[in-house]
Amino acid sequence: MGVRVGIVGLPNVGKSTLFNALVEGSRAEVANYPFCTIDPNIGVVEVPDERVKILAEREGAAQAVPATVEFVDIAGLVRHASRGEGLGNQFLAHIREVEALAVVLRCFEDPEVVHVEGAVDPVRDLEILEVELIAKDLETVERRLSKVEKAARSGDRAAGEEYRHLEILRRILSEVEPLRKHREKIPPETLEYAFRTLFLLTLKPVLWVANLGEGDLPEGRENPHLVRLAERARNEGVPLIPLCAELEAQLAELSPEERREMLAAYGLAEPGLWRVIREAYGLLNLITFYTVNEKEARARTLRRGATALEAAAEIHTDMARGFIAAEVINFEDYRALSGLSEARKKGLVRLEGRDYPVKDGDILYIRFKV
Repeated sequence: MGVRVGIVGLPNVGKSTLFNALVEGSRAEVANYPFCTIDPNIGVVEVPDERVKILAEREGAAQAVPATVEFVDIAGLVRHASRGEGLGNQFLAHIREVEALAVVLRCFEDPEVVHVEGAVDPVRDLEILEVELIAKDLETVERRLSKVEKAARSGDRAAGEEYRHLEILRRILSEVEPLRKHREKIPPETLEYAFRTLFLLTLKPVLWVANLGEGDLPEGRENPHLVRLAERARNEGVPLIPLCAELEAQLAELSPEERREMLAAYGLAEPGLWRVIREAYGLLNLITFYTVNEKEARARTLRRGATALEAAAEIHTDMARGFIAAEVINFEDYRALSGLSEARKKGLVRLEGRDYPVKDGDILYIRFKV
């Protein structure tokens, strides 16, 4: 299944540098002026996962194929983008096409890199971005309200129900609040309507990436911008990932051994980008399951709570159509064994039906007949 995450932020905060590091040498342009990215750059990134490599080695598969996330480098938003400033309408349309947002926030000082707002302040930048997304959502809701209001007042039942959903959404947005912060208070049927019909920007899950200077590594605890941002993230329950995009871009060009040495020099256990990828993957409530044969061990993506039948459809529609049963062992049980042959001998591979909820790490073999 396709997973698309948009990288957003104000101009010159490090979005394209981060994108380049993510896709290891893509051709996203990086320059020191606003709007150097106009059309979105797109890169497919592997999800770091040792399990699929172990599975391939033990089962003698020719290759290991990890799950992937598609990142979209969206041009910088500016104040009043919702009114069309700085090509704002075009950029907001690109945001509408992704499933989640990675918001890059500049936390480094550098007089050589201009800031569109004049001074570095990631909390202010975050608020500018959120206000523009809220304004666009409010415009969407109010435009739809104007279309259904007359029919709703005349007694049309469907229009009346839609009007009630829109009013709930409008009230929240009118308070300059993103809808995702109020999901618990929004009736499930209203949420379903919003997702199905309106594709609102502030309902998308988000993570924040604090772009630090190299001198702030490894954790940036002394960086006052990061301290304020971390407090905001805790209060809102948003994942916050501190990293240095410039360093990540350098790491992406190194060999594995050189990368380990540089990480150790900065006191880092792993590239910050690995956490960005994992958090983006988890942000969408996704899990990974595995299939293996002599050609490949493959990590596959599934929504949490999906069934064995849905997993079969993710592999091939014929498997779902002729589904009989799924042979299942979780990777945590598999890890202690020499391979699937030993697992079967010990009776650790079980049969599950079509309604079995697939767990993260499950290794599946689908029995089917068409």
